[in-house]
Amino acid sequence: MKYTYYGQSCFLLETATKKFLFDPFISQNPLASDIDITKIEADYILVSHGHGDHVADLVTLAKQTKATVIAIPEIIGWLSKQGVENVHPMNFGRYKFDFGTVRMVWATHTSGLPDGSYGGNPAGFVLELDGKQIYFAGDTGLTIEMKLLAELYQLDYAILPIGGNYTMDVDDAVIAANYINCDQIIGVHYNTFPVIAINMLGAIDSFRRAQKTLLLPKIGETITL
Repeated sequence: MKYTYYGQSCFLLETATKKFLFDPFISQNPLASDIDITKIEADYILVSHGHGDHVADLVTLAKQTKATVIAIPEIIGWLSKQGVENVHPMNFGRYKFDFGTVRMVWATHTSGLPDGSYGGNPAGFVLELDGKQIYFAGDTGLTIEMKLLAELYQLDYAILPIGGNYTMDVDDAVIAANYINCDQIIGVHYNTFPVIAINMLGAIDSFRRAQKTLLLPKIGETITL
């Protein structure tokens, strides 16, 4: 399985047969100026919540790729008004797709759409793909509900926000990694704006001291999971 980082909380997971894009915010992110969104392919687009730094390119890429968008019903309703028809609305629960299983899980945050309408509850996802279990937390603060994931799964990787202010910071993300009992963490939602800038080497060291690995791929970089 491959992971490609596109900045902020946007990334692509690739299995042998499917491509999964998450929270598409690229064209409005100066740090991702080298990414050509016209070349992005996806079979599914998963959306954690409706804020602009997670959906700025959603309509464009949904139409371009013809991907099925998986999101909370309020976001699906907003998409439908803009002509996006290939959708799968979810709420907190689990669904078995042809590629594997997706569980929508709790995130503690807010959610409004670019037009000011209500974006439903923010969420995260746990995906079971190609024999791996991967958790994307979305935008969230530290929450006790994360402990449930350690009872339900043996997570191979967790993709956690680490920038602070709007979400968990590095210290809270270390606690979250302990809650979910996952040793391989990929950091997102950092450095895009001054208020979420981090010391990257310090963050890696904080996870190392907790006997965990923090991966921080560069924007545009692909790593193998």
